[in-house]
Amino acid sequence: MFERHVLDNDVRVITAQQDVQSATALVMFGAGSRNEERHQSGIAHFAEHMFFKGTERRPHARDISVEIDGIGGEFNAFTGKEYTGYYVKCAAEHLSLAVDVLSDMLLHSRFDAEEIEREKGVILEEMNMYHDMPVSYIQNVYDQLFWGDHPLGWDIIGHEDVIRGADRDLFMGFLDRWYTGNRTVVGLAGKVDPAVIEQVDEQFQAIPASTPGSALRADRSQSGPQVRVHRKGSDQAHLSLGVPALSSLDDDRYALNVLNAILGGGMSSRLFVEVRERLGLCYYVRSSPHAYTDAGTLVVQAGVDIDRIELAIEVIQRELFRVLEEAPPQEEVDKARNYLKGHLVLRVEDPRGLAMFGVTEEAVRNRLLEPEESLARLDAVTRDDVVRVAREVLRTDLLNLAVIGPFEDDARFADLVGAGAASVSR
Repeated sequence: MFERHVLDNDVRVITAQQDVQSATALVMFGAGSRNEERHQSGIAHFAEHMFFKGTERRPHARDISVEIDGIGGEFNAFTGKEYTGYYVKCAAEHLSLAVDVLSDMLLHSRFDAEEIEREKGVILEEMNMYHDMPVSYIQNVYDQLFWGDHPLGWDIIGHEDVIRGADRDLFMGFLDRWYTGNRTVVGLAGKVDPAVIEQVDEQFQAIPASTPGSALRADRSQSGPQVRVHRKGSDQAHLSLGVPALSSLDDDRYALNVLNAILGGGMSSRLFVEVRERLGLCYYVRSSPHAYTDAGTLVVQAGVDIDRIELAIEVIQRELFRVLEEAPPQEEVDKARNYLKGHLVLRVEDPRGLAMFGVTEEAVRNRLLEPEESLARLDAVTRDDVVRVAREVLRTDLLNLAVIGPFEDDARFADLVGAGAASVSR
């Protein structure tokens, strides 16, 4: 499905033709918040905002947005811990303009001092918004607990002092180091005119030359269960309960994904049925693997009744570790596999989803994985694989619990972590 070529400056260009009337241009840099040093914390995300604030040809943010609005396009960006991306999805006839806007933004943004000062207020209000949303902020509390004082444990949005003190030199120091050819992937998906591919080659040849180096490794150790409480007055408690898991490069990640789907992937998953449907302890409960190139974690998240949070923690642990005592039946493994395959097929039918799939594999994992290959790897997962990975990952002594709610300290929950699974043999 994908075609790939590499420019002289090591920028990789991948293309996927689809029989549709739309197209997506997506530029991803294989660098995100984990590439920051402490004095740069939040600058990857802040830079994402600043690329929309004006270039020499399009001096103001409105000059950029008017062009994309004028073609009815979808226009956005995102910052993760290992990547940052910028995209336009539009009618195929306007893809050339979309590529021109993206290349202009990413190569010629001014980072004007007045715009930087103005945008600081936007970032700080975004920070306040997330802090006031426990359903979102609970992941930050968990990451701080799990990763500790490491860039993976820092908030993507950064530290307030860094944001307030940011200037053009701080941005340029980060971007010159990480926004380089060897970390840049341009993806085109949908109905793509060959002339647009030539345009990409010409315009993105100007990305600076490659630089060596990599992010700080995620070397962590844990000697027993850990708990962290973020005290906040609320009518609902939010929790994240997780264990160390596999990296995004581990061959067993497909088996882990099937295990995750069994546990918390959808409305028929074990956690949803038990915690919400049978006991009515929550509105939402889900699980997901958070995988990075050198480490990972499997996390259950839920919003629960404050007065019944202890019961919720016990039940979640019981459901997690029950898979070690009673191996999931074959039909449950098959259902979980089909759940994942169905989601992948739906995702890559859309040009933006297809571009995101290919570009992320290329930018973060340095390989171009075809959707068909991913489907085949899911098909290859056996029931024994799921059980084996479950026994490797699900360890009561390595549990981590983060909680947001009106609780005084960690002591209320310290004895619960691990106890909810104590009767399960391993």
